[in-house]
Amino acid sequence: MKVFWRFLLRRNLTEHWLEGVNYAVFGLGDSGYQKYNFVAKKLDKRLSVLGATAIVERGLGDDQHPSGYEGALDPWLSSLWNMLNQLNPKFFPEGPDFVVPDIKLVDQPKVRITYHDVDKVHSHFSTVSELKCIEMQIERALSMSPGRFYHDKNRPDCLLRMIKNHPLTRADCGKDVRHFEFEALSSAIDYEVGDVLEVLPSQSPAAVDAFIQRCNLNPESFITVHPREMENNLLDTHINASKFPMKLKTFVELTMDVASASPRRYFFEVMSFFATAQHEKERLQYFVSPEGRDDLYQYNQKERRTVLEVLEDFPSVQMPFKWLVQLVPPLKTRAFSISSSHSAHPNQVHLTVNVVSWTTPFKRKRMGLCSMWLAGLDPQQRVIIPVWFHKGSLPPPPPSLPLILIGPGTGCAPFRGFVEERAIQSRSGSTAPVLFFFGCRNEENDFLYRDFWLSHSQNGGVLSEEKGGGFYVAFSRDQPQKVYVQHKMREHSQRIWTLLSEGAAIYVAGSSTKMPADVLSTFEEIISKETGVPRESAVRWLTALEKAGKYHVEAWS
Repeated sequence: MKVFWRFLLRRNLTEHWLEGVNYAVFGLGDSGYQKYNFVAKKLDKRLSVLGATAIVERGLGDDQHPSGYEGALDPWLSSLWNMLNQLNPKFFPEGPDFVVPDIKLVDQPKVRITYHDVDKVHSHFSTVSELKCIEMQIERALSMSPGRFYHDKNRPDCLLRMIKNHPLTRADCGKDVRHFEFEALSSAIDYEVGDVLEVLPSQSPAAVDAFIQRCNLNPESFITVHPREMENNLLDTHINASKFPMKLKTFVELTMDVASASPRRYFFEVMSFFATAQHEKERLQYFVSPEGRDDLYQYNQKERRTVLEVLEDFPSVQMPFKWLVQLVPPLKTRAFSISSSHSAHPNQVHLTVNVVSWTTPFKRKRMGLCSMWLAGLDPQQRVIIPVWFHKGSLPPPPPSLPLILIGPGTGCAPFRGFVEERAIQSRSGSTAPVLFFFGCRNEENDFLYRDFWLSHSQNGGVLSEEKGGGFYVAFSRDQPQKVYVQHKMREHSQRIWTLLSEGAAIYVAGSSTKMPADVLSTFEEIISKETGVPRESAVRWLTALEKAGKYHVEAWS
């Protein structure tokens, strides 16, 4: 896609270059983020500028929609087929809505599975250490997972063990936020403040066993999984790990999310072809029809039905394992902002994690797979945790750069690392001021890292007012009227503008719902008020700040 996009941006392409070409664009996005469907919008505009003709108006899929992106995809596809039929009726001789209920329509699965004779399978790990064996096994499993056939980085960067599991919130306050500390078991830890840690969680052994039993699989069989040959013969050249067989049960444990993620609609469509009970087949066919989409949402997404629960609800369905490998949602790594400084903790990495749990409309108790697993770990026991380090969207600031940090709730996580790092830098030289705005519900219940922030805001610390900085907290529920970080920002608007006029960078982290947009709006208001310029000028000023690499947002849903 990057190569294609660079090609489309060439300056020698004229506005008539794509004349006579018809196109249609459907984008996948999440309206919780500021740059919602940015790629689809840019692509649609560029194709149009080059003279191509849109067959239908671009479609924008939204993961915030009750039915996910399919809420917009269904009507968009319907209009696309109708328009294509008008352009050339021979494509749809029986009309664009004609459906052939045939398994051939779903093509072949994109994977092929080879079963190996157990007696002929020899261990390739007999001469390596336990940790190296685990790393290689994870790499082998992930490289055989359909979503990662051509992935560059399947082997974990590091294997960790937990050394601290500390609650940050008061018990029974309705929230459970934990501080976790890990140390390296394998290769050395290396990261910068603002980086992100991806964790591969472990699944419940009972759930994995129940899935294997429900699907009539042999957990002890040895398999290899390969992509079905592609037309361009670009078979994977760097997944040598997939040439070595591994136990089916291990493959399921490491790659297939059987008891946490909900399946997509296509899963139900393929299930309908393998249902032998007529009432189950009809129910599944209804679910995947446009008329049944809302009922599927009520049954599946709203209840967060898992693959295992869905399969148990339709006992006549026996799907071949190759289809399950393709359609069961992949076991994904979970990304967390690192909340420590490598300089302060050379062989450690810290995380601040909200332990997710909720109740569905039908009173099913649901829990976040990774956060609940981490919360249940005992630091006294040696549980091995595979992780990958990545650059986040918060670049590490130089000591001379003034900072304005906004991090309500667990959004404070990366800024704990920022403050630790700047505190170390201040010991050997002068550092620029840091303003930090934090928010939580109650001072007594969920004031995360209270002692840490207060210690750095006193006695000449990096958050102290005497050093030009400041630490301000909004407790939203401790008084009749709600108080958020935006209110505290307005109270200190002059301090904010002083730092901005001195070249400060803005860092925002936390929930992606309303907070980033509200904070941006508050900055616009402050700049307009403190400088006396119109709001539109303040908007342009902040846009320029972002283009200069001084307005950073890391938001998560």
